[in-house]
Amino acid sequence: MNTNILKISLALATSVAFSSTIFAQSSANSAGSKPMVIDAAVVDNSYLLYEGNVLKTDKKTRTITFKNNEGESKFVAGPEIKNFDQIKKGDRLSVTYQLAVAIELIKTKSDGVRSKVETNTVTTSKANEKPAETISNKTTIIADIVEVNREKKLVSVKGPSGKITTVTVKNPALLADVNVGEQVKVIYYDAMAASITSPKK
Repeated sequence: MNTNILKISLALATSVAFSSTIFAQSSANSAGSKPMVIDAAVVDNSYLLYEGNVLKTDKKTRTITFKNNEGESKFVAGPEIKNFDQIKKGDRLSVTYQLAVAIELIKTKSDGVRSKVETNTVTTSKANEKPAETISNKTTIIADIVEVNREKKLVSVKGPSGKITTVTVKNPALLADVNVGEQVKVIYYDAMAASITSPKK
């Protein structure tokens, strides 16, 4: 892992393209018609992007040298990296990425209202703690079902931007009672976390 990639991973810079977000529940349903969730499909994956030990630190230049099975990497900590003095030789850096997607098929007639709600949360370490930061994004989309192909297990939905997306439904039973003109809710969540921890005793 080169210095630039490690810098982006550790700092969790907000400039990194994390367009994914968790969607809050929308009031896109017709007045008086209570939505009925007939089923849901969920995917939840976590990936370890980087893991290594601290070899040494240079307080003057704020440089940290890490080492793992792939070799050494150097990182110059900017002002966004808090509590630099807490980093010690032997500490462990871990950078992880989590992705979760939930799809709910909602039994309600579309009233033509489609929505997208995004939230972004950043959490950092407290005073006297080793550096840690997490950026999480959450997006909720209410989309119209515009086509159902039960033979091929495909559903096409139109989101708030008007773009039509076709997705494969792994469980064909979900399509038994889904029709054009109804709506689907998609909740998409991703998070990137970087933390430096003391070695286990």
